[in-house]
Amino acid sequence: MMALGPVMLGLDGGELSAEEREILRHPLVGGVILFARNYHSPDQIAVLTAAIHALRQPRLLIAVDHEGGRVQRFRDGFTRLPAVGQLGEIYYRDVLRAKQLARATGWLMATELRAVGVDLSFAPVLDLDHGVSGIIGDRAFHHDPEVVADLAHAYMSGMQKAGMEAVGKHFPGHGGIAADSHLELPVDPRPYDELAGTDLLAFERMIHYGLAALMPAHVLYPQVDDRPAGFSPRWLKDILRRRLEFQGVIFSDDLDMAGAQEIGSPPERAHAALTAGCDMVLSCNDRHAAAAILDHLRYAPDPVTQARLIRMHGRGHLTLERLRHNPVWRRAVQLVRDYDTFPLLEMDI
Repeated sequence: MMALGPVMLGLDGGELSAEEREILRHPLVGGVILFARNYHSPDQIAVLTAAIHALRQPRLLIAVDHEGGRVQRFRDGFTRLPAVGQLGEIYYRDVLRAKQLARATGWLMATELRAVGVDLSFAPVLDLDHGVSGIIGDRAFHHDPEVVADLAHAYMSGMQKAGMEAVGKHFPGHGGIAADSHLELPVDPRPYDELAGTDLLAFERMIHYGLAALMPAHVLYPQVDDRPAGFSPRWLKDILRRRLEFQGVIFSDDLDMAGAQEIGSPPERAHAALTAGCDMVLSCNDRHAAAAILDHLRYAPDPVTQARLIRMHGRGHLTLERLRHNPVWRRAVQLVRDYDTFPLLEMDI
């Protein structure tokens, strides 16, 4: 039995190649992240995840970005999920309805993914919609951190009911700057006290509610530290672990993004993120970068990290066939397709 390694990788297509099978057995690998390029249909993706899980024990974690709105990797054959910003709009009119909708949406997202063998979705977004970030925008629930935490808590409870833990992102908050960390390194000039009274509040509340995992932002906060948050021991060890008492998994954001590249070569980025406090690093879209990380990263398994990562495995054994005949699922689909008018029925969610 192998330990789960600290690296999560992307795949090229809709089935495993012989080369990918070999790569995924590398002791430094601990997970796979799936994208639209890996998806053709629910049945196909279920075959792919089963093949990945069969490679080793404990089984590799399988993740996807499946927030809804602009960020939903699996579409045809899955319920089209609204952007969670719609829940924030409903919250102002009807708090109870918004929270019930958030719980149902989190459950539906997670239960559809669990039925095809996906362990976790990198959701929910806990950033605030300050009205300046195009990359965040309606991916955020709201601009008020208390509303974000209230809706995200309901959303997380729905995910957990479906057998999936939540991953909050992008700590300590990506919504306050216009720059996109996929394309450049954003710089947020606000001091810590201002961040603590706004963006950090949603993360602090969700940690209190038992959030299992977080993903830090590739954003530089120069009044706090001279390294981007995902590579900063001050942010991850001093603030997140010690001050906020977070005990869950820390996943890096994609090390292939432009916001990470000034840290150094791919192995240097991976080493810097792990040394700063990440438990698992992501190399999603650059096979050469991933190979360099696997060839040059030096890492000794940590029992505490292993315990955290094992908690992220999905629970339950729901199949696609059972899901498609589940009346609760059918009602949840109707509810999510018509947030504003579909009656809230009693559902075991």
